[in-house]
Amino acid sequence: MNTFGKTIRLFLLDGTANGLTTAELSNWTGIGVKVPRIKIKEYSNRPEFQKPGVYILIGKGENNEDEAYIGEAEVVKDRLAQHIANRDSWTEVIFFASKDRYLNKASVKYLENRLYELAVKAGRYTIDQNIPTKPGLSEAEQAELEEFLSNVKVLTSSLGHKLFELLEETIDHGEIRQQVFYCKSGAGAFSTGSPSTEGFIVYKDSLFIIQEQNAFPKGIKLEREQMLNEGILEIQGTFYRLTKDYIFNSPSRAAAATLGRNANGRVEWKNEDGVELKFLEI
Repeated sequence: MNTFGKTIRLFLLDGTANGLTTAELSNWTGIGVKVPRIKIKEYSNRPEFQKPGVYILIGKGENNEDEAYIGEAEVVKDRLAQHIANRDSWTEVIFFASKDRYLNKASVKYLENRLYELAVKAGRYTIDQNIPTKPGLSEAEQAELEEFLSNVKVLTSSLGHKLFELLEETIDHGEIRQQVFYCKSGAGAFSTGSPSTEGFIVYKDSLFIIQEQNAFPKGIKLEREQMLNEGILEIQGTFYRLTKDYIFNSPSRAAAATLGRNANGRVEWKNEDGVELKFLEI
């Protein structure tokens, strides 16, 4: 499928990333807004806040995992005021409105439902809510909103949150990057994975050694503990089993998590022919 470049314009209202940021695409009537919770009152009289829109509340859950709540509003300002009064666990919001009158109650409810579906499917954030109702719209209306949705997805990632992006979408589609690599040990550890634009994806059902060697890096030890607490790892016999695809920030971190020791991922990860990753990256 052919893809085309996009021009994104980010505007930092007060000149820093700690205030309100708007995000726009060329030839698109929509606009995205990101703002910290503590700054909403300061900016809430801006015109973007007075319109119908779909929004994402972003914060951390009880186990410090990324958490999001997706909603819709006929007037964004009013709904955010309700969440400020009644909901504690979010620290910033990203919302999308239209610069014209394109979005209405039915269209934002459709976007809310579809964004919920995308976020759950991606599995990157804990989605803390019930399934939103999907309104009945014509095929033509749905097609137009799917195009709007694709831009929402791009801009949400550009604003720092990839909650709608499937892990598979981060895999480079070059010849080498499409290969599956293997990391294993004589003790029975066995992981499969692929290089990604975000690091290295290890695939579901990979088996990690539970026993950690004395020099095992503290940071990876803590990451494995957090994965266990969140149910991303579960105990299966003498191994941890990965319950979902998971991105590590490097091949070496992924290999170390698998083997329970320090590891050079570019040596430990090999393709089906036994060729080390380091020989295939150049």
